[in-house]
Amino acid sequence: MNLDFDFFNIANNKVVENGRVLISEPFLSDNYFRRSVVYLTEHSDTATVGFVLNKALNMKISEVLDDFPRIDFQVSLGGPVSTNTIHYLHTLGDSIPESVHVKDGIFWGGDFEVMKSLVRSGEVKNDQLRFFLGYSGWGEKQLEGELELNAWLVGDIPSGLVMKGGSAEFWTDILSNLDAKYKAWANFPDDPGLN
Repeated sequence: MNLDFDFFNIANNKVVENGRVLISEPFLSDNYFRRSVVYLTEHSDTATVGFVLNKALNMKISEVLDDFPRIDFQVSLGGPVSTNTIHYLHTLGDSIPESVHVKDGIFWGGDFEVMKSLVRSGEVKNDQLRFFLGYSGWGEKQLEGELELNAWLVGDIPSGLVMKGGSAEFWTDILSNLDAKYKAWANFPDDPGLN
C-alpha cells in the first residue's frame, strides 16, 4: 500500500511572521530545539527572534535575579543565544511601557523596573508573565534554509497556550491538533534506533 504523503516532507502553508510558532520535526538533533515549539516575536528580512515555549528549567526567576520579588514565576530556556540574559513575554500590554505587541494580546519585553514593580505589588498572575533565559535567533536567510531542509513546521497556537506552554508534553500536544501526518510525529520515538 502506498501512502499519499511523505512523513518528513513538511508542507508549510503558513508564512513565518510575528506571533507564529515553529514546531520542530521529530528527529531534529539540536539539543536546544529537539522537540520544541518556538514562539516568534520578531521576523524581518535580516533576522528572526523567538523563544522556546516548552523547555522549562527547574528554577524560579527570584533564584536567577537577586533583586527580583520572591514570587514563583517559572523560567524557561528561550534558546541558545545570550543565555546570560533574561527576556519575558506578557499579556499586560500598556501597563509595561516600551512593550512590543507581538500578536493577539501577547507582548514582548518593556520597562523591566515597571514590570518588577507590578509583580511586587501582586498585580500580576502567573499566566500573565513568562520568563526566558536566552533566546532563539536566526540571521539573514538562516531560518529560510532550515525550512527548506524540513526542520520546522510553521503554525499558529492560541495566545493562552503561549503563556502556559512550559511542559515537556507541549510539543506532542500541539502536534495532536494538526493534520494526520503531523499527529503521527507525536508517536515517533525519541531515538528510532532503539526500537
